[in-house]
Amino acid sequence: MGRYRRLWFILIAVLAVTFGLLGYYGAEVYRSAPPIPDKVVTADGRVLYTEDDILDGQTAWQSVGGMQLGSIWGHGAYQAPDWTADWLHRELVAWLDLAAEKAHGKRYDALDVGAQAALRAQMKAEYRNGPYDAATDTATVSALRARAIEQTAAYYDRLFSDDPALRGSRESFAMKENTLPSAERRAKMAGFFFWTAWAASTERPGTDATYTNNWPHEPLIDNRPTAENLIWSIASVVVMMAGVGLLIWAWAFMRKEEEEPAAPAHDPLTRVPLTPSQRALGKYLFLVVSLFGLQVLLGGFTAHYTVEGQEFYGIDVSQWFPYSLVRTWHIQSALFWIATGFLAAGLFLAPLINGGKDPKYQKLGVDILFWALVVVVVGSYTGNYLAIAQVMPEHLNFWLGHQGYEYVDLGRLWQIGKFTGILFWLVLMLRGILPAFRNPGDKNLLALFSASVIAIGLFYGAGLFYGERTHLSVMEYWRWWVVHLWVEGFFEVFATTALAFVFSTLGLVSARMATTASLASASLFMLGGVPGTFHHLYFAGTTTPVMAVGASFSALEVVPLVVLGHEAWENWRLKNRAPWMARLKWPLMCFIAVAFWNMLGAGVFGFMINPPISLYYLQGLNTTPVHAHAALFGVYGFLALGFTLLVLRYLRPELVFSERLMKTGFWWLNAGLVLMIATSLLPIGIFQFHASVSEGLWYARSEAFLQQPFLETLRWIRTFGDVVFIVGAFAVIWQVVIGLLGTRAPAVPALAGAAAARR
Repeated sequence: MGRYRRLWFILIAVLAVTFGLLGYYGAEVYRSAPPIPDKVVTADGRVLYTEDDILDGQTAWQSVGGMQLGSIWGHGAYQAPDWTADWLHRELVAWLDLAAEKAHGKRYDALDVGAQAALRAQMKAEYRNGPYDAATDTATVSALRARAIEQTAAYYDRLFSDDPALRGSRESFAMKENTLPSAERRAKMAGFFFWTAWAASTERPGTDATYTNNWPHEPLIDNRPTAENLIWSIASVVVMMAGVGLLIWAWAFMRKEEEEPAAPAHDPLTRVPLTPSQRALGKYLFLVVSLFGLQVLLGGFTAHYTVEGQEFYGIDVSQWFPYSLVRTWHIQSALFWIATGFLAAGLFLAPLINGGKDPKYQKLGVDILFWALVVVVVGSYTGNYLAIAQVMPEHLNFWLGHQGYEYVDLGRLWQIGKFTGILFWLVLMLRGILPAFRNPGDKNLLALFSASVIAIGLFYGAGLFYGERTHLSVMEYWRWWVVHLWVEGFFEVFATTALAFVFSTLGLVSARMATTASLASASLFMLGGVPGTFHHLYFAGTTTPVMAVGASFSALEVVPLVVLGHEAWENWRLKNRAPWMARLKWPLMCFIAVAFWNMLGAGVFGFMINPPISLYYLQGLNTTPVHAHAALFGVYGFLALGFTLLVLRYLRPELVFSERLMKTGFWWLNAGLVLMIATSLLPIGIFQFHASVSEGLWYARSEAFLQQPFLETLRWIRTFGDVVFIVGAFAVIWQVVIGLLGTRAPAVPALAGAAAARR
């Protein structure tokens, strides 16, 4: 550890404390998850649903796309309703009408205010305190509620079939006709929807809050934010402000200026001959841009479904490529190409760390890994298609078809294949890294880089800790280990240390500065990032301590983003350190974009939905994809593109990036992202926010609200941003393709002069 001992001790302490919290309160998730009753019965003993019915319904829901078609507990897609909020509201309205007919002989809407208030009070008492006997694991509902449940289930049976009366609703929700052909499976899926609404309306024993902390907002039974929600929301803002203040003080008093090393006369990496495994990385870059191109086209296709529902400019394509399928492919393509870009960057660095030579059979390993990635991509996409088309046998759906959970949609077999591939990448990386520890010199940065590589290799396995019939709360805990902790945590540390290693190897920053900055950044990322995983679980059937930890620590995720402007400035300065740095201008520009979008997408838009009181009303609205697009593409997408361009520059030493192509690609990507957020996603989210606060989540996601002409116009307007983004994407793609094919792009005089000086 040497001179970095204090920084290492801080990092180790941060990891010990934060993973301790994540594990301890993870056990709390298991202990406090809402019960799935063995039986749901009426007062006279008639069985409505069994535990097996509910779990069978969960698997039926997975097979139609799960979270890619509407959402459950606020997690999933945004065009169709949130099925929890929608079921709950429909059941409550049905109960009120049935009770009004029974007591007054007329519909609820025809009653006077006093009679309506009396019925609502009676309904609230029945729903929020509905009998559940833990000893017999039985939930009991009144005969009146049983009739309301049956009416609601009948609606869902018709909606997910091809009933002509609800064709308009299916178009509004971007559902294909006969989404779930089996009537038996539709009935069981209705039981699963009922259970999620039961958990959202039944008070946890000993508290005055439901199992989902009173989410969703539903005024009919007084589902409103809890006192703890408000308290920890205020606390999170205080923690964030304190963290920012302490960081600024530390930055001012503890940061040591260090004289920059003299930049080398020539690019040091061009002096190291390419190894066979590095030369083999060209196909990885081609896979990156191929999947990137597919993703952006699917993104435009998916967005268009939000205005035409079942058609693409008048052509009915929903029976072959429905919304739930193309959205699945859109998200999976993003994860595949971004991960491949990171893997390629690591495999390029491994021989450099190993003294410029390949370990034995490294090229063979690189080739095997590539084709394994191709098999997983093709296999998972095929399985997704067969599952949503309802061709896949139901007992094989989870394993070969569609898991139903956003970001981990691929069938379990393909997920295992992906994990095996990442472990194989880890082996290839360690074969190049470990021998370097025997060489003399400072190994602190290398140790941190190695730790991030190991974490990336191992932590994807968290997605294997749940199964097809695992409780939804438990599944969400492990799913967010992958989506939040693996992606937003360890990939961030990997990117930071990889760039520090590259810039120090290029002689642009000192090894000491690179190591110090990387260790400090890792501690900051992990401090908020690890327990901050819980901020996704406020309303997923967890208790107040989970909310408290998630709100407080996730607020700290904003803290390191305060200094990203300085990071962007430092990266900007690097391009002027030496004439040969002009050849690295566009990878550097991508890394500058990462800093900007990290601040805006992860920081501003992330904190916008982070405090519990905010997320209570915003969960499941278009404010979430504002954060997702700005953070996933803006941060990790630009990182992967930067890595791709960086590796390409050294794989094709004579390549000079086309200024026209790269200016178009870079600026149109950024402008397109701004346009789709500012002109469509964010305005729609703001209008939905008002509807969610004033009426309830059910209304903000309803057909009546979202199909208003004004909101439909906003969705049409997104087309402009999408087109700009697609043009930028294909400009970058074409640059990478012509670079890989060995076609030298036209050089502007400054770049040509720099190339001549290097020669």
